[in-house]
Amino acid sequence: MSETSEHRFTRWAVTAPPTLFLLAFFLVPALIVVLASFQYPGEFGGLAPLTDPGDGREHGLTLENYQFFFSDFLFTEIFLRSFAVAAASTLICLVMAYPVAWLIARSPRKHRDLLVLLVILPFASNFLIRVYAWMIILGPQAGLAQAVNSLLGAFGIPPVPLLFSPFAVLVGMVYVHLPFMILPLYTNLEKHDPVLLDAAQDLGADAWRRFWRVTWPLSLPGVFSGSVLVFIPVLGMFAIPDILGGTRDMLIGNLIKDQFLGVRDWPFGATLSILLTLCVLALAGLAAWAARPRRRHA
Repeated sequence: MSETSEHRFTRWAVTAPPTLFLLAFFLVPALIVVLASFQYPGEFGGLAPLTDPGDGREHGLTLENYQFFFSDFLFTEIFLRSFAVAAASTLICLVMAYPVAWLIARSPRKHRDLLVLLVILPFASNFLIRVYAWMIILGPQAGLAQAVNSLLGAFGIPPVPLLFSPFAVLVGMVYVHLPFMILPLYTNLEKHDPVLLDAAQDLGADAWRRFWRVTWPLSLPGVFSGSVLVFIPVLGMFAIPDILGGTRDMLIGNLIKDQFLGVRDWPFGATLSILLTLCVLALAGLAAWAARPRRRHA
């Protein structure tokens, strides 16, 4: 076997398994969902047949699912609410995670592994247990709710429920996804050369200018990575709004889940999934385009 043939065989042997895996478990299911979004719902749920079953039932392909989505502003409102919750969760995670990641990156090397372990320690417990714990913390009889309502009462403001509210949903989202923002930021900040900050200080830059002109531009790749790891999962999350949210806190993830498991309208659920995917891809492309000149500058 020649060296060129051996090189091609090695490259094929390395790339073929992951390529086949992506085709089988990503591309094919995605195409199935796209096809399902153009089908009629079945008589008892699921999907209607593509060919004529001979009993007069609706069959074949249709645009009714997309027409139904764009005919009712309620679905657009749910989409906008979902994006607002995802954006707010991402921003809060960024504000909370940046100081923590910076502290870990500037800590002595012998302490960093312990601090990173503390960040990922919540993953050792079950996701639902952690979310249900917030039901106890935010419950009307909990000390937090009583303290907040007592403070509001001192200013003549009526008590407000913390549980089953948009506030509870936001708290749950931030709590669950905060480590996904800390870790990329820490990985980025750890690689910064402290000599750059010393040089900026020697040139007369104060602490704020050193951060804004040196640290922040260099940390933008970590900021974008963490934002993607938070924004996209929050956008499709349905468990936290189901557990901590109220009847007015339905997000797009809850709507998709209800279409598949509740009313069993699989075509419309597939339509919502495709539209959500297109929105996420559009936002990801826009973010990559906006970040490109900043990355070159950094």
